[in-house]
Amino acid sequence: MRVFHLFQYKGCLLFFILLIIGMDVKGANANEFLLFSAPKYETRAVWLTTFGGLDWPRTHSLTPTSKDKQQQELCALLDKLKEGGINTILLQTRVRASTIYPSVYETWDRCLTGIHGKSPQYDALKFAIEECHKRGMELHAWVVTIPVGKWNQKGCLDLRRKYPRMVKKIGDEGFLNPEYAGTATYLAKICQEIVNNYDVDGIHLDYIRYPELWPNKRMGNTERANITRIVAQIHTHVKKAKPWIKVSCSPIGKYNDLSRYSSKGWNAFSRVAQDAQMWVKAGLIDNIYPMLYFRGNDFYPFLFDWIEQCGNENVAAGLAAYMLSPQEKNWPLEDIIRQLQTCRSRGVGYAFFRARFFTADTKGVFSFVKNHMNASLALTPPMHTGSIVRPRPPRDVILERTSDSDYLSWQTASTHHVHQDGNYTLYNIYASPDKHIDINNPQMLIATRVAVNHIKIGQRKGKIPINYAITAMDRYGNESSAIYVN
Repeated sequence: MRVFHLFQYKGCLLFFILLIIGMDVKGANANEFLLFSAPKYETRAVWLTTFGGLDWPRTHSLTPTSKDKQQQELCALLDKLKEGGINTILLQTRVRASTIYPSVYETWDRCLTGIHGKSPQYDALKFAIEECHKRGMELHAWVVTIPVGKWNQKGCLDLRRKYPRMVKKIGDEGFLNPEYAGTATYLAKICQEIVNNYDVDGIHLDYIRYPELWPNKRMGNTERANITRIVAQIHTHVKKAKPWIKVSCSPIGKYNDLSRYSSKGWNAFSRVAQDAQMWVKAGLIDNIYPMLYFRGNDFYPFLFDWIEQCGNENVAAGLAAYMLSPQEKNWPLEDIIRQLQTCRSRGVGYAFFRARFFTADTKGVFSFVKNHMNASLALTPPMHTGSIVRPRPPRDVILERTSDSDYLSWQTASTHHVHQDGNYTLYNIYASPDKHIDINNPQMLIATRVAVNHIKIGQRKGKIPINYAITAMDRYGNESSAIYVN
């Protein structure tokens, strides 16, 4: 029997750590930061870029040995992200008219092997999903929509040969034409292929807009309708196949000019025809990740606009971890800390671009997030569309104690446990030295999205009796009442 093993259990002190923003942060004044308790539900995401192997992979899979090394590299990266409290991986899956999985529509991307069209001898998307789920993290397939790469690169060439009217050249790059009706159908089929064949938790649409160099065009209602048509068709195909899959997008960080703050000519609505706030209001998009890669008055008023128009539960702010790098804009860490603090105080999630700048602890960002922002676990927010029926709690729980570990096993109360249809059940584990466990307190949460019906909780310190609560959770994020064990 495969046992889900929770390592590095920190004992009862884990549940009583206060989240103090700003304490002992290099370069930060603790008095400048306010205390905001960590919530039970919060999107904590990273964009994991495969284009050119920027985040992963750094190793090409050309032999069995190099394939193993490439997979181990991903596992180490996911371990680090899990350590930092990240619960959502936005994995670049369609890169530039090329993919990291075997597709009937497009070729293999070169990031896996160094050669366009060459198989790495394993399914990288399937492997990544399994590894994320082992760690209690969601995986959303990040789909780059409109750009299709260099004009004479294999992915773009293949599309030009099959659909010559669908691809437009701008400079030396190829782009799908939003004005061609077949573009929406084609992209919807790409997304449907992913959701039909893989246990992804979301489809994340990137660059779902007109290119900024689109010739001779003002972005008006017609252009916005063209992009909306693509979003709507993708939404329809995804939800028809698996309604629990989250559809999200990453629009330009400034939706439009505000009454008091200019977008300085770079915004989603009037510059590139992304009517992203309408998509949320119309139910075409479940979650929105605006790319707020700015500071000061270029960040906060526009964040508040997204929150006001879309609702805080639907927003996760894209934060520019890369701007901390001396090779980029060399921002001080305090800028990102204040943005994180604002997100939490307003009840919105966040996503770091990119993963490597976060895990490399650039200017201490990983240490701050791990030790102060994410000292306790968090679940991703439940969906507001689809099923709202809470699952039944697990039953017949058995607790076995040894000198250094506790073993929990249980039976599912669900009548279904089918991996493909969304009815399979996940489990959350809570623990406390007290018999009364408040499952609304995230400091009690020690394991999330457990996909099997047993867990080993190791390194129990001393002989303090630890009490447990277990809940069931469906694919929409609906959580059952708890069953208590002591």
